This record gives sequence, structure tokens and C-alpha cells, in this order.
Amino acid sequence: MGAERDDDAGKTKTVQEERHKARFYPLWLAGKSMREFRLQRRTNLKKLTSADLAALAGQAQQSPRLRANSNLHAELTDPIQRLAIAMEPDTLILPHRHPHTWEVLTALRGRFTVLVFDEAGRVAERAELGVDTSVVEIPAGGWHAVLSRDVGAVIFEVKHGPYAPIGDADVAAWGKGRTAAELNAWYAEARPGDTLA
Repeated sequence: MGAERDDDAGKTKTVQEERHKARFYPLWLAGKSMREFRLQRRTNLKKLTSADLAALAGQAQQSPRLRANSNLHAELTDPIQRLAIAMEPDTLILPHRHPHTWEVLTALRGRFTVLVFDEAGRVAERAELGVDTSVVEIPAGGWHAVLSRDVGAVIFEVKHGPYAPIGDADVAAWGKGRTAAELNAWYAEARPGDTLA
């Protein structure tokens, strides 16, 4: 325990508590006791309810891209990006990679096909989220694509930040210029060893 000292009210506080208070100074200025602050910090739960997911799916259905997201992270610069993405079956997801980060995916509503490709565009692995797989982790730099299998489906994604749009070099050349209908039809049937003609 840190060295002790008396404050103005005659109460004993540790140096550790003072450091903690300084770290969260804005709440302390608002007149919260350390006990109230600690309790509030423990109860600031971020939630995505079933109603939230349904609303997000509704937004995706109205979006020209047929996608909508709800971020749990506060800023696009956050070191870990955490978001729910509603994806309709006809949305276009080009095969791509994230050179700087792994990516974790899990289905919150509906089913998703996740394909991982080798450098030549051959399917290396296939997973069915919401069917026989609960979570996948795509390695940093791994080429991949995701297909929404159901209307109203929502996937949850976690990866390193800060957010960076996918650059042209990180979209697979064999997927460029293809339509959503063409890619999605192939994603639905592609198996390990297959390549898009």
C-alpha cells in the first residue's frame, strides 16, 4: 500500500488512491466520491440488445450498401475496434486483407460464410458462422471474404485499430470489377481448393 497522508477533511487517503483520482479527474471534479466513481465505472456496461440488432438490420436494409454498423469503441482511433455489422445477403464484400491486424468474427444474428484464400485466390478454408462455427480469427494479412446468408443477419467484428479504409493493394486483384451477384453466388458454393474462373 502507498504512503499515507491526511487530506483537508482529516481523512486518510493513500497515494495510490490519489493517483487513481488524478487519472479520472473529470469525474472527481463532478463531486463523485471514489466509491461512487468506482461503482459507476463498473456499471457503464455497453450493450447490444435484440432490439438494437433488429434496428441495425433495418438500417442495413435501407442502406444503398446493404450494410450498417454499430461501434462499441468510442473513436475510430481506438486501438481495438469492436463493432456489430448488419449485412444483407446482396451486399458486396470484395476479397480483401488487413495487413496490420488479425480479425475476429462471430455471428450475432443469422448465418455467415467466411472464406479464407491463399495468395493465388484459391479457397484455403471455409467456415459457417452461426451453423457449425461460433468464432473465427483471420490472421493478419489473410485474404478473406464474408457472405451474409440471411436477411437481417448481424456479425460482430474485433480487430486492431485505428480504423483505416481498405486500400487498393489490399483488395484481391481477382475480385476487382466483379459484381455482388457474381461474387456472392461463388462465395455460396466455393469450397477449399476452388478458384473463381
